[in-house]
Parts: sequence; structure tokens; C-alpha cells
Amino acid sequence: MKTEKEKMCSGDYYFSNDKELAMDRHKAKKLLHRLNVTEYLMNANARSILRELLPNASKKIYIEPPFHCDYGYNLQLGEGVYFNVNCVVLDAAKVTIGNHVFIGPGVQLYTATHPTNALERRTHQMAKPITIGNDCWIGGNAIICPGVSIGDGCTVGAGSVVTKDIPANSLAVGNPARVIKKLEE
Repeated sequence: MKTEKEKMCSGDYYFSNDKELAMDRHKAKKLLHRLNVTEYLMNANARSILRELLPNASKKIYIEPPFHCDYGYNLQLGEGVYFNVNCVVLDAAKVTIGNHVFIGPGVQLYTATHPTNALERRTHQMAKPITIGNDCWIGGNAIICPGVSIGDGCTVGAGSVVTKDIPANSLAVGNPARVIKKLEE
């Protein structure tokens, strides 16, 4: 039988209040408190915290506090990834972000989703991975929904809500976001 953590990471329904998952979130919150309150500036101490919080991230990333995530270990970040202030990543599933990606202030990446049946929702949830390709720019306050893939070279306009995949080299805007222009490669 799979553990609740194994279920979560494989995209199955899982019980989020499982003891192991609660401990993992608690560890992440302690690290985030140190990053967001104690350090608050990107310095050697903050980089050390990020290496522990985000073990699958390149060493060449920059995150402006405050920053929030559920677990940290489900974030796979390439080189040159930049998160501006107040970003939230609900990383119950894998979040893969390519190289040289700019994430604007207040951007939210949601892998977590819930059953529409109210009784099931009391005890179960699931998560779907998010992928953002290389050389993307995600504008401020954009929301990326569970299971979305954004191709290389894309720009997502500020305030957009991305509910479906965006093909490479596209400009997508709106709620729900739609491609309005093909960009040069």
C-alpha cells in the first residue's frame, strides 16, 4: 500500500492531514519563517535556508521574501529563476520551472485541487503538476491552476488565470487566460 505522501506525489487522492505530510509542512513553515522574518534579505543565510527548503532547485535562483510554499521538495527550479515578492506555491505535486524564468509579484501556483463532492472533500484532495518552460515571464498576480503546462518563451499577462496549457512562444492574458499573440522565438 502507498503512503499518503506517495499518493500525493503520484497524483492520487490522499489525506492531507496525514502525520508525515503534516510534519513535512511544519518543517517547510519553520524554514519559511526564517526566510521571511529572520532574514528577509537575500544573503548567505537566506541562500542556506533556500537550499534546505528547495533541495531540487538550482543554486542560481533568487527569491524575494516573503515567499510561501507547502513542502518545498516538490519544486524543481532551473538556473536564473526569479520570484518577486508575495508568491505562493502550493506544491503538493511537482512544480517544474525551467531556466531564466521571471515570476512577478503575487503570482500563485496551485497544484492542489479538491473533489467537487462535498463529503469527499472533507477527507480527500489531489494534486496535479505544473510545468513552466524556459525563458518565461509570469506577470504579477497571475494564477496558474493545477495540471497546467506553459511552453518555453511564453509571457503570461498580469492578473491572468491560466486554466489550460499555453503553447510555446505565446502571449496569454485574461481570465481565463487565452493566447492572443504568437511571440518570436
